[in-house]
Amino acid sequence: MAAFEYTALDARGKRRRGMLEGDSGRQIRQMLRDQGLAPLSVVASSARTRAGAGVAGRLADLRSRFGGGMSPLDLALFTRQLATLLGAGLPVEEALAALAQQSEKRRIGALVMNVRSRVLEGHSLATGLAQYPATFSSMYRSTVAAGEQSGYLDAVLDNLARYTEKRFESVRNVQMALFYPAILVVISLLIVAGLLVYVVPDIVAVFENTGSELPLLTSLLIAASDFARVHYWAVALALVVAVVLTRQALARPSARLAWDRRKLGLPIIGRIVRGGTASRFANTLAVLTSSGVPLVDAMRIATEVVENEWLKGRLEEATQKVREGGSLRAGLEACGYFPPMFLHMVASGEASGELDAMLAKVAEHQQQELERLVTALVQVFQPLMLLVMAALVLLIVLAVLVPILNMNQLVV
Repeated sequence: MAAFEYTALDARGKRRRGMLEGDSGRQIRQMLRDQGLAPLSVVASSARTRAGAGVAGRLADLRSRFGGGMSPLDLALFTRQLATLLGAGLPVEEALAALAQQSEKRRIGALVMNVRSRVLEGHSLATGLAQYPATFSSMYRSTVAAGEQSGYLDAVLDNLARYTEKRFESVRNVQMALFYPAILVVISLLIVAGLLVYVVPDIVAVFENTGSELPLLTSLLIAASDFARVHYWAVALALVVAVVLTRQALARPSARLAWDRRKLGLPIIGRIVRGGTASRFANTLAVLTSSGVPLVDAMRIATEVVENEWLKGRLEEATQKVREGGSLRAGLEACGYFPPMFLHMVASGEASGELDAMLAKVAEHQQQELERLVTALVQVFQPLMLLVMAALVLLIVLAVLVPILNMNQLVV
């Protein structure tokens, strides 16, 4: 059976939209007629064309093709609800049907119904989720597969739900910490641009008409104002070209590898990258090992969630060392980028036989360290930005006041 999205008219002529499962579009139309509805359109939700649906329909098509489009919050909510329903004793297909019906977002409902259709065809839940690799990562699918094989899918999903919720909260905390500085930078740039383009020319024009020699600071301010008013398009074009060229350069594997290696050695950025990578790797590894995935396979999957290409290569070498019989601590220590506390806690977990629990603790510790570092940087950045803004405004004020003071001296 497949999932179909329909649009129909009821007895009052009101449009109704929804989803139904069936073997074909003809069967769905008959089902709608049996309910007293007049079908207008019936399309398979996994292959929607919506040629006449306008821009919204085309955007929905793109989301459907490139993974279904669940946000991190939607994924965390979906995982928690699915774990709760399975823990209550519902079969997988019934739990998925309930989630699809209660979803307020049609594209998410269509995604869940497509996954349910694969389950009804006899495939595993992990196989159904594999239709949407952009939404359900390899770590997510491997964890679900391990839960299905062990017979403890509800417990594994509960563990996975905690992971997705914690990851969403940590990312949100960092984003919220950076939100105010970003707004401050944008507003500061807009204020300075507004002064240069609209305010300064009118004020300085008065001094130019006097024919007197202007101070250097005032002349520089006039030049900057003229350039901003006349060549603003060139500045915008240069920024766009710089962004495009940078993206193209980083798209090359060699350049991306060199840049990722360089980032790890930078004073502050490197610490943030190393801390974030350690937290993400440890958290993923903890979820996988606690779900019954073998350590070597868990390391291979956890390496895929690492964004830094250089560090990913070092982790692949560590995985090979563990596969050859080495310890996890020795493999990670050979990478050279994990904090000593991280390595000591991993070694303690291996010695005590509670590696998954220790990995969860070290992941939480690394995430807390990362959030503290970002918070401290934000607290330092805010007064620095205010000082920079005050200095720019002071320069503009001085550029206007100095000619006035000179004119007063001439009059005296």
